[in-house]
Amino acid sequence: MAVLVTRPDERGRQLVKMLSQSGVTALHLPLFTLEEGYELVNLPTRLNQLNAGDYVFLVSKSAVDFADKILKKTNNIWRKDLHFFTVGERTAQYFSCQSERNVRYPICSESSEGLLELPEMQFLQGKQILILRANSGRDFFRKQAELRGALVSYVECYRREPLLYDAEEKINICKRLGVNTIVATSLDIVQSLLTFVPENDQAWLKQCTLITVSQRIANFTKEAGWANVVISPKADNTSLLNTLLKTH
Repeated sequence: MAVLVTRPDERGRQLVKMLSQSGVTALHLPLFTLEEGYELVNLPTRLNQLNAGDYVFLVSKSAVDFADKILKKTNNIWRKDLHFFTVGERTAQYFSCQSERNVRYPICSESSEGLLELPEMQFLQGKQILILRANSGRDFFRKQAELRGALVSYVECYRREPLLYDAEEKINICKRLGVNTIVATSLDIVQSLLTFVPENDQAWLKQCTLITVSQRIANFTKEAGWANVVISPKADNTSLLNTLLKTH
């Protein structure tokens, strides 16, 4: 097995290192990097405008990183009178370590659907929910929360900036290494892959086993032409590594 890791920045590099230590050939090819979001500077003010008991939803560890950085830079703290949510256990643990705040997350289904099943999400009339995310993302949670009466707004804490490569050269390297498995942990990454890979290499791309992290992404990839799609139970690197080792 040889694995192409598309997860950006440090978490992608960490997964490649973990695979190498497990005896698996791995190549890191992030298609974008993460930069400070244009709205991040407004986060301290936006948090202070919330009422006691309102909700803050952090979509990823990257959202935690950028948000915590700006709060510390401006001598602000995570308010004790707000309720914090994530979709995943690892992000919840990570945020709790950074903020020393309690975090709620869905146990069974690490997704927006799972988050909406939490008891705290059933009666949202008049509740403000501030979502800390990237410059793009899924709107499903916002729409469902608004149907339940919540007032939902976003802060763009980080943005995805495309990285430029010679696509033909990179794909040739992948082929020479015998890459037959690709890790793509978001819909943005999958869509970037489809755009990045030249037309004459699309068949190779879709013959690779694709490791992803949700049924929603898996459904999209199957419709796009992948035959072999495996869903990791969680999106953290340890779970991805275990899924990869079990796959081959």
